[in-house]
Amino acid sequence: MLEPMRPAHLALAVLITAAWGVNFVVIEVGLDHFPPLLFCALRFTAAALPAVFLVGRPQVPWRWVIGVGLALGLAKFGLLFVGMNQGAPAGLSSLVLQVQAVFTALFAAFALGERPGPVRLLGMGVALGGIAVAAVDEGTSGPVLGFALVVAAAAFWGVSNVLTRKAAPPDGLRFMVWVSVVPVLPLLGLSLVFEGPQRDLEALRGLDWSGLGAIAFVAWGTTLFGFGAWGFLLRTYDASAVAPFSLLVPVFGMSSAALLLGEGISPLRWLAAALLVGGVALTSFAGARGGGRPTAPPKGPDPTPEPAPKPALKPGPDPVAAPDPIASTPAPATGAGPAPAAGSPA
Repeated sequence: MLEPMRPAHLALAVLITAAWGVNFVVIEVGLDHFPPLLFCALRFTAAALPAVFLVGRPQVPWRWVIGVGLALGLAKFGLLFVGMNQGAPAGLSSLVLQVQAVFTALFAAFALGERPGPVRLLGMGVALGGIAVAAVDEGTSGPVLGFALVVAAAAFWGVSNVLTRKAAPPDGLRFMVWVSVVPVLPLLGLSLVFEGPQRDLEALRGLDWSGLGAIAFVAWGTTLFGFGAWGFLLRTYDASAVAPFSLLVPVFGMSSAALLLGEGISPLRWLAAALLVGGVALTSFAGARGGGRPTAPPKGPDPTPEPAPKPALKPGPDPVAAPDPIASTPAPATGAGPAPAAGSPA
């Protein structure tokens, strides 16, 4: 039986998801001060320094640090920031990014041999239906390019999730700090090429408390605090008890965008939200009830030799039977909760 979460830890889980949801509004604030690629580079610079000198080595091969850093930091966040700068609304972005669960399941099927079961396939279909509804809504009321870039960001988030699962870092916060180092120079280089040195310098010269606050929140509030506290919860409780709280992220994202930015929520967007959240829930948590299964290895000859016949016992008094060490050992639990998602929602 799973251990129930303590009230303080329940509150902590809600606080983390609230920070991750409100973060989309903070990104909008930051984009008012910085070009998107420069803002993304500053975010990861603040997340990496000075923490990288305090946490120790990443404890995984460098290829995984570099791979996740490029997929998550450069591609996922770069595309997200550019997409939002192109007009993708903060609330809708917080919702659409959740389709990463579908991309993760698809990529895991090819890269890790994880065959999704019928419940998970149903969830993927429902979530993709939500994306289609959101695309129709955005096509009639907003820029399609920004929406497409956010969907692409979700796809790269799925790539980074699979790479993180392959890396299996023992310390998620330490791993994330080192991952934050990787995209800084590529993002700065892309910013100089596509946004121009003059625009970057003007943004840095005009840096004020609002801009500093946006950098601090997206780097320390959502990355360092968010990942550190989320990792603590995953170490304390079963993943199936913690992971469902991530579905609160688009709730906080859409509500905070409506309250603080005045973003409207159309009936089509409500329908898209219901389909996406429901589909992501089925896709993410079907594994806890056997919704997904690994690919069976090819059958071959059984290498276990046949046991030799036992010699006949000599007549005599019956010995006292010893307990069977295998039968007396309780069988390990076979159920497994869903793997925690890697990477911050925003």
